[in-house]
Amino acid sequence: MKALLLSEYKHLDVVDIPAPVACAGEVLVRVSACGICGSDVHGYDGSSGRRIPPVVMGHEAAGVVTALGDGVERFVVGDRVTFDSTIFCGGCDFCLRGEVNLCEQRQVMGVSCGEYRRAGAFAEYIAVPERIVYHLPDELGFSEAAMLEAVSVALHAIQVADMHGGETALVIGAGMIGLLTMQAARAAGCSQVLIADIDATRLKLAAEVGAETVIDASGAALVSEVLRLTGGRGVDVVLEAVGRDETVSSAVECVRKGGTVVLVGNITPTVTLPLQKVVSRQIRLQGSCASAGEYPEAMRQIAEGKIKVSPLITAVAPLSEGPRWFERLHGREPNVMKVVLDPREGANSGQP
Repeated sequence: MKALLLSEYKHLDVVDIPAPVACAGEVLVRVSACGICGSDVHGYDGSSGRRIPPVVMGHEAAGVVTALGDGVERFVVGDRVTFDSTIFCGGCDFCLRGEVNLCEQRQVMGVSCGEYRRAGAFAEYIAVPERIVYHLPDELGFSEAAMLEAVSVALHAIQVADMHGGETALVIGAGMIGLLTMQAARAAGCSQVLIADIDATRLKLAAEVGAETVIDASGAALVSEVLRLTGGRGVDVVLEAVGRDETVSSAVECVRKGGTVVLVGNITPTVTLPLQKVVSRQIRLQGSCASAGEYPEAMRQIAEGKIKVSPLITAVAPLSEGPRWFERLHGREPNVMKVVLDPREGANSGQP
């Protein structure tokens, strides 16, 4: 089969590799769409340390079932499906509590981090465990379905924030996850949702998908504007979708006393924390890792139009154009947000 291989950092090739087979408990999926995630771009240049070449990346995918391993009961050949990016064991204490994102044996498809190597979905076929697979509703196209993983991450951030409706919220970072988290916060019943970034093109896109208040500022200027907009109180919840020193510090400064800061972004492995402010203002810091069963809710919210994903898809392109799109995304080309690759033979470039 054809696959997009990261043979060395910043070098991708479409190569022929053996097609996988569906083992017991697995389904074989012909991939119809796979989104390029920001984490893939960081893997492309080696900055994340979690895509050690050679590896086939890709974990935001959907397609059609073409074969079943022994024991598979919920699917038949021809089913349109999507699947979680997290491969969990289903039997450890975390899995039994429903915290599958914290599974003791957790792996992520398309990731090679030294601890494990799991082939991803930038390929014509992928074999995945039945337990992570979901039927795809007819009303969702494959390119939209390639956004489900990112939407589920946003919904999980809202879930761990423990919102009850009526909160004021700030999203820091208008990248893909930030834009989806902003929409998820509105759908969760927040009374006011602000979103901040220093990229005007991203803030324009935020407005197009429903943002009511966008803030083109960072650091002290961001804090000043948020306090002005909230009468000096600060917001109830900050959803930090970047993961840098300055944005985490701003999150702490922008939240009210007793408020919550949800840490979603993790571009850098270590940040400096304003500890005294966290302690003296009794701020709750909450990490948010991947998702834990939010796929059905993600499908529902997209189908109902509560979360809009189509405006965020810049292009749908054949696998052969993958190297060029990775270069453009890595170069942070303006107005390029989400690119979905279609590995099927004869796929053409186009808009979603």
